[in-house]
Parts: sequence; C-alpha cells; structure tokens
Amino acid sequence: MPTSLASRHDERVPVNGAVAPRALLGRLRRHRRAVFVVAVALLLLQMAVAMVSTAVEQTPTIDEPVYVGTATVYVQRHDLRYNPEHPPLGKLIIGTGLLFAHPHLDPAFKGDQTELGRHVLYESGNDPWRVMLWARLPVIVLTLLFGLVVLAFARELAGRRGALVALALYAFSPDVIAHGSLATLDVPASGFLLTSVWLVWRARRRPFLYLPLSAVALGATVATKMSMLPAVPLVLLLAVVSVWHAGTTGRGTAPVGGPRAKARLLGRAAAAAAGMAVVAVAVVWVTYLAVDPRLRWTAPADLPAVHGLRALLVDHLPVPRPYRDGMRVQFGFESATWQGFLFGRLYRGSLWYYLPAALLVKTPLGMTALWTAGSLTLLAVRRLRPAAPYLLVPPALLLASAMTGSRDLGVRYALFMPVFLAVAAGCAVVPRGPGRAGAEQRSWPGWAGALRRRRPGPAGTGQRPWPGRAGMVTAALVLFVGVSSLLTYPYYLPYSNEAFGGPGKTYLRLHDSNVDWGQDLGRLADRLKGHYPHEKVWLVYKGAGVPSAYGIDATDPRTVPAARVHGLLVVSDTAIDKADARLKVLLAPSGRVEEIGHSITVFRRP
Repeated sequence: MPTSLASRHDERVPVNGAVAPRALLGRLRRHRRAVFVVAVALLLLQMAVAMVSTAVEQTPTIDEPVYVGTATVYVQRHDLRYNPEHPPLGKLIIGTGLLFAHPHLDPAFKGDQTELGRHVLYESGNDPWRVMLWARLPVIVLTLLFGLVVLAFARELAGRRGALVALALYAFSPDVIAHGSLATLDVPASGFLLTSVWLVWRARRRPFLYLPLSAVALGATVATKMSMLPAVPLVLLLAVVSVWHAGTTGRGTAPVGGPRAKARLLGRAAAAAAGMAVVAVAVVWVTYLAVDPRLRWTAPADLPAVHGLRALLVDHLPVPRPYRDGMRVQFGFESATWQGFLFGRLYRGSLWYYLPAALLVKTPLGMTALWTAGSLTLLAVRRLRPAAPYLLVPPALLLASAMTGSRDLGVRYALFMPVFLAVAAGCAVVPRGPGRAGAEQRSWPGWAGALRRRRPGPAGTGQRPWPGRAGMVTAALVLFVGVSSLLTYPYYLPYSNEAFGGPGKTYLRLHDSNVDWGQDLGRLADRLKGHYPHEKVWLVYKGAGVPSAYGIDATDPRTVPAARVHGLLVVSDTAIDKADARLKVLLAPSGRVEEIGHSITVFRRP
C-alpha cells in the first residue's frame, strides 16, 4: 500500500540521538524521589566540604578570638562578664565544640575580651589550629541544618524543583559558605530567624503546633544577635495573620460567622502572638541561666549612657540585665564614627547605600537574577502571594534597619539576604496556573510569561512536560552561580562577582570582612617559608592573629624610618585601602609581587 511506508517511517526509532535526552528525562521522572534525595545530598556535601576545608585552612578572623575566649569562659567559669554586646546563645553553640578541644585557661587571667581571645589561642599552650577548628564545627553543622530549612520552606511553596533551586543558591552562596565556616554569629542568627518565619508560615494550617516552635526559634534569634530585634514585632504580626488564616473558611477568604466571631478570632490571634513573645523572652532568659544559674553580673565601668527612645527600650525590655547592658554597648557603637571604604573611596561615617552596593558586588550575578525573578513571581502568582510578606518583608525590614547603622564593615550585617532570598528564588520555577473561573492566572511577563513556553508531553502518556525556556534559563543561572562559587574556592570571604573583577579585585572596592578579615595569616606563613626563606619581612597585618605563632618573623615597617625599609613588604589589603600618609610613602616605590588569598599583598621595596 502506498501509505504503509509512510506509516512505517513514523514508527522507526530515531538513531540521531534526539530521543536520548527525552528518554533520560523519562527515567529521571520515574525515579524523581530518589533523584531529589541524591541531589540534596550532593548539594549539602559540597557545601560541607567547602566549609570544612575553608575552616581548616583559615587563621582566626578579627571577631573569632573574642567569641572563642568568651565561650571558653562560659564553659569553664560560668561567667557572663565578657562580650556582653552579644547574647550568649551563639557563643554557647561555639562552646559545644570547645568541649572536645579542651582549651586551657589560666585561672588567674585578668584582662579585657580582646586580651582573653589572644590568651586562649596563643598564650596558654593551646594549639590555635585545633581550637579554632573545633569552635567552627558546630556553626558548620548548624549552617547545613539551616539548608534543610531552606529546602523544606521552598518545597512547600514551589515543589521539588523550586526546593532544589533554593538549596543550590544557599549551598553555593559564597557569603553563606564564608561565614558559615567561621565561629561567628551571623549565620546562626539568620538561620534561626528563617526557621521562625517558616514555622509561622506552617502555622497557617496548624497554629497550636507550630507557633510555640516558632517562638523558640524567635527567642534563639534574639539570644544570638541583638541586631535581629527589629524582626520580633514583624514575626508576631505574621503570627496574627497565620492564626487569622487558620480560623477562616476553607477558601481562606472570610472568617466563619459574623462580627463577634471575627472579634473572637482576632483576640485569639493576638493572644497567640503574646504567648509567642513570652516564650521568646523565656528562651533569652534560659540562655543566660545556662551560663550562670545565679546571673551574677557587674556592669562595665565604661558602659555608655543612652537617652530618649533607646533608653526607654533598654529600661523596659523584660530580659536579663546583662542583655540590656549589652544593648547599651551596641548603642554606644552606633554613636561612634567609623571609617568606611566603598568603590575606592575612604570616608568617615556611614553611607545609607553601602549595604545594597556591597551586596551588588558580593552576590553572584545569577543569584541576583534569580532573587529578582523569584521575588516577582511571589508577588505575581496568586497562590504564592500569601507567602510574600513572610519571605520578602523580614529581610527588607532588617536591611532597612542595617542601612541606618554606623558601621560599614561588610555584607555580614545583611547575611539574612542570601538566606531568605534563596527560598524566594525557588519560586521562579513556578508556572502559571488557573485562576478564577478557569481563566489563566497572570504571572510576571518577563520571566514566567514571555519566557515560559511549555511543550505538551507525548500523547496519552500523562507525563508532566519538561519546562521550556524558563526552566532552561533557571537551570543555566543556577549553573552559573555554582561555577562562580566553585571557581572562588577556597577563598570565599573575598569573593566578588565577575562584573566587578572577581575575588582578586574585591579590595579595590570593599574592605574589612568583605575581603580581608585576618584569615590568611597561615597561608602567608606557608608562602614565606616556601618561596622567601631567610629574607627580611616587613609586615603590616590587619587581624587578630599573632604572626609569630605561625612562624612569621616580621617587623612593622611603620616603626622605623622609611629609608631603612627594603626588600619584602607584606601588607593586608584593608591596610592598603585605609593607608595613612606613612604607609603610602612605603608603598609608592614598591612593586607588587603576588597576592596571598586575595587578602594580603606581597610587595618588593627597592
């Protein structure tokens, strides 16, 4: 028959390989649960390897010795006197690692918190490498656990694909890896807050189960960092919204009953929020009592005075006295004038746009695109819109609060941004769905509208079609983020994206914890020993480490006449950014030789 060949032609199996990707996708769909689990495990594994290997190689940053010394005193002496400007929980977490390191602390030691950190790490016979690794490990574990919160939150909103996108952005974030591998407080505080908000979101279905848990996480947030206090009223307001939603009809549009029922429901919601506040305050008290059950406390002699609304807040907040005095110390820091550095300009004071500008430099380009796309999708897609206040308002509020601060010292003051917006970015994969009366719901035209073209699956198979161009663009952006993150390994702290020249150029635009926080003293020691043996070393180091403890025999060139300084001149990049007239004279005729960890520059001075 003349038509038989044509029909047989349609039945032939293609041999050009075009069917291979479709067949592979079919197999992946049949085992999508296993694929999901494996992908999650691989993402968390690469993050763990990145953080642990970074923690092993880095010497103490500027803040870490204070936290490690304070944690040691917490564990061994149960004394609250050190580092009152930060509540105890983060340092208790660090202290769990120190239980295995067993650092020695001289019972007769007396000194301030900076001297305490130096004493524990360098003057008590302890191995600073070992002590720092054990201090960092609990924060690394906690950072990985918060990755599971990111995954769970995004999966509830955007399914498995969205959850993997969110986890990938979190696990590849250079800022999260950099600070999650340090014995500091920024990642724990941000992660506890995300956990609290996620549980409040879940309370929309079961408020009596999730609100108490959210309150515990909220208390842990403010028991770690005081800068998170502005988020407390917002989380309580979100709790009211969740209880209200839980008390509405199945369609979630109006409460069952009349005005009296509405009033009763609102009263229950307010009572639930008040109960959360009580639990959160109780958590703060428990953290202080865990250090010293008798709450012995003597206010520092140089405690700053506060006035006006700040004094009203400090005097009436129902928290332990050490917490309120710590708030006074923080307000004293905010009243001081600090130096900043942005895009090559050294200045005194603070710039309101510093943090947005620093985030623009420090955030991978693909991540910025997905943050934007996910946030717009949250606002545009009807079923996701209720989650927008939970995911977008807390980081926006905290960012606005941080932008009013006086310390332009790094994106670590806004580390909640990559944590929260990773979840929001996962929503970028959500397709358009049916709206009222079967009409197609509008979505953001630039991403899920004009870009998304879904092809039908094979007839009669019932398979979900592979997402079109939007899915491919999302996958490409995630891959771009992953490659950018992997290429900066193991130098995550000085990361900047490709538009700003990468990690090697960060010091030209930012300083302090954005690039040079004293972390590369050990790498410098290895480099000097291997490539510059027996040479005189002149060192201008900015950090909390002790060079001699790592085998570096160096002299500060600022202590002698410039004419006597010849040969190897090693300078921390932050010192270059903030160079005074004396250091500029030393650097002027010097030739750049190499960079150590993108944070320390080696010069040769004639």
